[in-house]
Amino acid sequence: MSHGRPSALERARSFLERHLVHIVVALTLSCAAVGIYLFLVTDSAYAAELLERYGLAALFFILILEGAMLLYFAPSEALVPAGIALLTAGTGDLPGIAAVIGVAVVGATIGQFALFTIAKRAGREYLLEQSWFRVSEAQLARFDDWFDRWGPLAIPVSNALLFTRGMLTVPAGVADMDDRQFVLLSALGSLLFQSWLAAAWLLVGVRLAGL
Repeated sequence: MSHGRPSALERARSFLERHLVHIVVALTLSCAAVGIYLFLVTDSAYAAELLERYGLAALFFILILEGAMLLYFAPSEALVPAGIALLTAGTGDLPGIAAVIGVAVVGATIGQFALFTIAKRAGREYLLEQSWFRVSEAQLARFDDWFDRWGPLAIPVSNALLFTRGMLTVPAGVADMDDRQFVLLSALGSLLFQSWLAAAWLLVGVRLAGL
C-alpha cells in the first residue's frame, strides 16, 4: 500500500482546486469573444439560422452565453419560442418541446455557474473591471441588496422573471453560496422561466391556429 503519494484522482482534484478559476475565466473569455464577434457581425436573425442549421446543439451553446450574461446578438426571451417553432413538430410534439426546454435549462445553468464561479473565486471588483461584464456597479449594488434581503430564495425568483435573469448570480458567488445549492436554485428558476415562455408561445400558436 502506497503512503504519501497522491492518487490520480487526488492529483486531478488538487489541480482543479488550484486552477479552477483560471479555467473558468479562460472559457468565459472565449465565450465572450464569440458572443461579441457574433454581435458585431450578425443580427438577431442569425440565432434562428444557427438553430435551423445545428438544432439543439446551437440552442445549448447560445443558452450558455445567455446564462453567463454574454448573449449580445439575440434576445434571450425569444430563444425557446424560436427553438419550439424551428425544432419541433408543433404543439402536439411534447417530447420535442420538453427537449428544447431541457437543453435551454441545462445550457443557462452551466453559463450561470461559470459566472458564479468567477464571482466566488475572483471577486466582485474583478468582474466590474472586465469589459465583457456589462452590469454596472449601481445595478450590481441593487441586486446585492436583493440577495442580502431575501437570501437564496431570490435566485430562482429572479431567474423566472424578465429583466432580472442572472442578476443574482454574482451576489450569490460573492456571498460564497454553496455550489450545489446555487446550481439547483438557478436551474429551478430557469425551468420556470423557459416553461412559461414555452407555454405563452404555444398558447399564441393555438389561438392563431383557431382563427
